[in-house]
Amino acid sequence: MKQKTFVTKPDDIQREWWVVDAEGKTLGRLATQIATILRGKNKPIFAPNTDTGDYVIVINCEKIVTTGNKLDDKIYYRHSKYNGGLTATPLRRQLERFPDRVIQQAVKGMLPKNALGRKMLKKLKVYAGDSHPHAAQNPKVLEL
Repeated sequence: MKQKTFVTKPDDIQREWWVVDAEGKTLGRLATQIATILRGKNKPIFAPNTDTGDYVIVINCEKIVTTGNKLDDKIYYRHSKYNGGLTATPLRRQLERFPDRVIQQAVKGMLPKNALGRKMLKKLKVYAGDSHPHAAQNPKVLEL
C-alpha cells in the first residue's frame, strides 16, 4: 500500500474569524497564542510554506497585563533615519498613546520574517475598547 503526501492547496483552506478579549491577559502569552492561530498551526492541514491561518480580532488591547517592571523597563525604539533620530518610548507611554501597536508588534515578532509573515499579519485586527467593525463576519469568541 502506497502512502501519499498531503499537500495543502488554496481550496482546502477554510478561514474563520475569532474574537479575543485581551483584558487581564499577559502580553507575551497572548501574542504567542494569536501568532499560532494566524499561522494556522492549530489546524491539521498546516504547512509552513502556506498561509492556512484564521483571522483574529483583538479587543480591549489597552487592558493587557505585564509581569515585573516591564511597564517602565520595556522600551520601543524607532528611528527617523536622520542623525540623532532615535526615539525611545517605554511600554507605559506606548499603551497610553497607541495600545494597538503593542500587540501588533509583539505578534509581528513571532511570525516569519518574509512575505508570508507580512500576509499573515494583515489578518490581525486590533482595537482599543469593546467594539469592532467586523460583526458581519460572525466571529467566534476564542477563550485563551
